[in-house]
Amino acid sequence: MRIEKRFLTEMNRCYSASSIVVDGQTRILLATEGEGPCLAWSGADYDSVDTVWDGPGGTMSMVPIPGSNGEFLAVQKFFRMFQCEEAKVVHVRPLATGGYAVRDVLHLPYIHRFDLLTVGERHYFIGCTLATTKDSKEDWSNPGKIWVGEFRGDGALEVSILKDGLSKNHGYSRLTRSGHMTALVTCEQGAFEVTPPQSPGADWTVRQFMDWPISDISAIDIDGDGELEFATIEPFHGSYFRVYKQIGGKFQKVFEHPEVSEFYHVVVGATLAGVPVFIGGCRRGKQQLFYVHASRSAPLELRAEVIEEGVGPSNVYVLHETGRDIIVAANREKAEAALYFVS
Repeated sequence: MRIEKRFLTEMNRCYSASSIVVDGQTRILLATEGEGPCLAWSGADYDSVDTVWDGPGGTMSMVPIPGSNGEFLAVQKFFRMFQCEEAKVVHVRPLATGGYAVRDVLHLPYIHRFDLLTVGERHYFIGCTLATTKDSKEDWSNPGKIWVGEFRGDGALEVSILKDGLSKNHGYSRLTRSGHMTALVTCEQGAFEVTPPQSPGADWTVRQFMDWPISDISAIDIDGDGELEFATIEPFHGSYFRVYKQIGGKFQKVFEHPEVSEFYHVVVGATLAGVPVFIGGCRRGKQQLFYVHASRSAPLELRAEVIEEGVGPSNVYVLHETGRDIIVAANREKAEAALYFVS
């Protein structure tokens, strides 16, 4: 596997990464969790950049709107883990004349992760609040919630509480199995799989499948046996990057990253050059961006390969293109936006 890095720009507290497609062309998005911009790169080699917004910043998540011409939803004003009372979701629309129109669609204090899950022609919003109120960074006395609603495309988003009592409600990833989208949500209480209504008027369902403190999670069949493995960061902003496999109906740890260091923050299940991997990253210690893959020889074992040290990624996003894959990296601790081309 060959990996080549391209530095895009300096960005203080670079945090969120995503992409959109406008008029058939991909635009890569990177935004800051601090006060500052969201930028978009386009062109065959992503060498053209424009500004989506100059501020306010505080961007945790950016999610494309299915079926649109590059529209997306994003979090703004989530600042410094405890000054998040003004956090909100905005709707962003690229303009034919250039630039972007940005409008508020949901005010939801402490909204951290969110997504749009598609069932047939309907799109369902799921949002996770880190907490409900906080007096300080260390205050976790008022747990977070899962909020849900149907996204109809126009007007304000209307949401209701699906589940509450989720302390340090930090982790989220989308899981697609047999064409069906569900959500994985993690917190101090463990890991939950959340399924949207499968028919109009039906209920959301919540199923707990892990019961120990988990900061973040992702799933992929890394060893090709037809069963999902789950990579986790433990506990909140934790010191351990682990992979679990169900054996005999119970989760057993089959891998732990050799570096024990606080603030692991990246865990993404994806394919790189056709190989299933977990991409990981840590914001302390060696500040590595790495991937974990299964050995091709018996006995089976999982191995970690370093992509780069000293970058301290907060989040990554993977794009698949003809002949190459791209890891879009928000290298927060190095204050940079970067691309890693994989072939």
